[in-house]
Amino acid sequence: MHDFSSTADDTGKPGETGSTGAARETAGPGARGETLGARRDLAVRAAVEQGLVTGDGQPIAALLDIRAIREAAAALRTAFEGVAAPGRPVLHTFAVKAASLVPVLRLLDGEGIGCEVASPGELALARAAGVPAAHTVLDSPAKTVGELREALGLGIALNADNPEELARLDELITPGGPAPSPLGLRINPQIGEGSIGAMSTATATSKFGVALGDPGAREWVVRAYRERPWLTRLHSHVGSQGMPLKLMAQGALATYELAEEINSAVGRRQIDTLDLGGGLPVNFGSDEITPTFEEYARLLADTVPGLFDGRYGIVTEFGRSLLAKAGTVLARVEYAKSAGGRHIAVTHAGAQIAVRTVFTPEAWPLRVAAYDAQGAPKGGDTAHGAGGAGAVEQDVAGPCCFAGDLVARGRLLPRLEAGDYAALLDTGAYYFSNPFGYNSLPRPGIYGFTAGGDGVRFTTVREPQSLEEIVADSGGAHRDALREALRDA
Repeated sequence: MHDFSSTADDTGKPGETGSTGAARETAGPGARGETLGARRDLAVRAAVEQGLVTGDGQPIAALLDIRAIREAAAALRTAFEGVAAPGRPVLHTFAVKAASLVPVLRLLDGEGIGCEVASPGELALARAAGVPAAHTVLDSPAKTVGELREALGLGIALNADNPEELARLDELITPGGPAPSPLGLRINPQIGEGSIGAMSTATATSKFGVALGDPGAREWVVRAYRERPWLTRLHSHVGSQGMPLKLMAQGALATYELAEEINSAVGRRQIDTLDLGGGLPVNFGSDEITPTFEEYARLLADTVPGLFDGRYGIVTEFGRSLLAKAGTVLARVEYAKSAGGRHIAVTHAGAQIAVRTVFTPEAWPLRVAAYDAQGAPKGGDTAHGAGGAGAVEQDVAGPCCFAGDLVARGRLLPRLEAGDYAALLDTGAYYFSNPFGYNSLPRPGIYGFTAGGDGVRFTTVREPQSLEEIVADSGGAHRDALREALRDA
């Protein structure tokens, strides 16, 4: 659809981003130093001008701020370098489920961020991105024997979720010999839940890990390590969005204390690495990045002084907090109408993109910014998705065929008209990268962008899904299979 010419992005690597003549005319000098919101405005206008969103063919597109991703990765590295013992590296991995896109994983690999995978598909994506096995961790509550065997064969670290999985590893590892991969056990410290129950993985009845407070469980864990010298890691994950930082730090403390107990019981430093799963909650109310990686790292150091003294390797598994602020979903307003006195903007971004927001809006509210037909901010305070002078209360609806398909309800915004654009902000993680196939709506194209002195440059991360691909995914190659089955019965 677009002929992006090869050029160099701000990493200095040739051929990783593209531009068109229109892009070079979009922004003037100084754009490179603009804020997140200013870069977003430049990108929206450029996307409209270059036809990444159109009236008919492509009424929705997803935009990724490459600089924002790199800034987040740098902030993460710097935060932990500031508290870790000198010369003791921390392995940061990215939770692939947050943005299952090979170019994103490749970019993060270049920034020193590995992959935390939770399925065969996610492992395949990490491998396609060229992420080294040594920088990959496999976590899943339902690993098959085949998945375990593959991880061991590749030398990928993995954390067993439960006693039955540990028994499977016993069968796959040569008795008395070393493990071919770094292996650990996931524990659930059962410290409670945050404000979003579905995102809290350390509740009393969580499906994840060994429930540490259950009768006999702690003793079983210590015994499991005593009997298996090849278990050298301990893993926990208490949650992310909706979790207060203090509760997350308590999860790290519980993990550290158990590791100390196990090492004391076996009489040596058998556990050498602590895997602190989970990520930071994201502020969806503004462009401000809060809490920060630095705040969390310092809280960990204060809460668990021995965590960073050099005796343990550390693994992290951040996801949403690395990508959310970098993403914008831009959708054309197809119709503007009213019902019962309520203004309604019908757009092309609904449940197929914002599944969590549509079905649980109280837990996952999104900011919406209004842009006119040329891609310029449309009055009000677009950075916060709030209304200024001329704002009206309105619903922002999606294209799916059910009444609750709303990404914003009763929101004060500049009046959205047909041909305008609604932008869903903070959607770089868990939104356009993991679409929901409702109504067989096509996946949008995803475009990374850089804003420099010579304009906004886009590079394709994922092509828009074609109707032919939808048909193929829906059994198109087996059109007559059921009729033939009836005929042959």
